[in-house]
Amino acid sequence: MNKKYFITLADYNTWADNIAMGWLNQIDDEQWNQAIISSFSSIQQTAIHIASAEKIWVDFWRKVPDPVYLSAGFKGTKNDLIEIWGKASAGLRNFIAEYPEESYLQKVSLKKPNGEEDQMEFVQTFPHIINHSTFHRGQLVTMLRQVGFTKLSSTDLFTFYRLHC
Repeated sequence: MNKKYFITLADYNTWADNIAMGWLNQIDDEQWNQAIISSFSSIQQTAIHIASAEKIWVDFWRKVPDPVYLSAGFKGTKNDLIEIWGKASAGLRNFIAEYPEESYLQKVSLKKPNGEEDQMEFVQTFPHIINHSTFHRGQLVTMLRQVGFTKLSSTDLFTFYRLHC
């Protein structure tokens, strides 16, 4: 793993997040809140989960004292969430650009939603969050189709490479 590769993955994540947020901007409140059987109960809850995870990992990396999972009690609007998610995605990319490659093997302390504390090497945490977001954006695609939204486009890493590298 090297910094250039991590920056490319962060750029990919921001690109794919922006596409997903664009989809969310096009759905109505009924679609946003509609109950769907999936990992999370609605498009709203899935989007909150993605934004929360991206935000909390940057907080862990920055050693923010007592970081709070956004998913623990988000009460804002769809637009509020999209704004938070956009900032979290950009913050993830900015952190990667600033973080020294020689620190990739340092341990990152984290607190799971259940309160359990753990540690992982940074080099493990960053690919995890990219994979995590990709997985849940895929769920958004399926959920959006279920509520009748079909104006979807590829967020595949291959597509990103073809367009941007």
